[in-house]
Amino acid sequence: MDADQPSVPRERGAAADLVGWAAKVVDPAWRAVADGESRWPATIAIAIAVALQLTLPLQFTIRPSWGIPAIEIAMGVGLIISNPRRIDRFSVPLRRASLLLIGVLTATNSWSAFKLVRGLLHGEGHDPTRLLATGGAIWLTNMIAFALWYWEFDRGGPGRRIEDPSRYPDFLFPQMQSPELVQPGWGSSFVDYLYLSFTNATAFSPTDVLPMSRWAKLTMMLQSAVSLVTVALVIARAVNILK
Repeated sequence: MDADQPSVPRERGAAADLVGWAAKVVDPAWRAVADGESRWPATIAIAIAVALQLTLPLQFTIRPSWGIPAIEIAMGVGLIISNPRRIDRFSVPLRRASLLLIGVLTATNSWSAFKLVRGLLHGEGHDPTRLLATGGAIWLTNMIAFALWYWEFDRGGPGRRIEDPSRYPDFLFPQMQSPELVQPGWGSSFVDYLYLSFTNATAFSPTDVLPMSRWAKLTMMLQSAVSLVTVALVIARAVNILK
């Protein structure tokens, strides 16, 4: 019996290590309650999108060309005043205002993309530099708009992710698959969704971030289709003009 006694604490120690390892896997950093993320990355992205809209030629804008951007700026300022620093709580009015702003931005850019595609199909546009600049501005705005949609809907949005971190993810980030390699307190923020939107718009398919829910898959499919059509038509027209 005395010879067997030293093996007991070793077995218990191994079991304790196993339990501790399992706890880390079951409760990764992104599921822990953390401080709210900063509002400024998303605000800066919206400001860039509005600036891009102001650079578009008049035939691709809704008249007056400054009207919709002015509305978007006013709505953005209202969100900043209501919650200037961190999104640390879920608020129905703020979420609705944010979704409305993203909706206006998306609808306006969709109108510009429609006008551009229709013009290209009818052979309009004879300046390749201006054509590429216009297509690039619309593409970038579209990329920012989809990043905002992903950011607002994944696991209920930034406010819900703070209050209820146990919600099932709509997007599976690499940090979620390898929680042992993530720094303490990691959680998805707007920059992660901007990266997701950029890679989806350039590769026309998921890269290292996987859509999990059906709405995420359909939204990424829509973004890939819009980006593919816009890029293909703009480049084809520009090459045709240069020839």
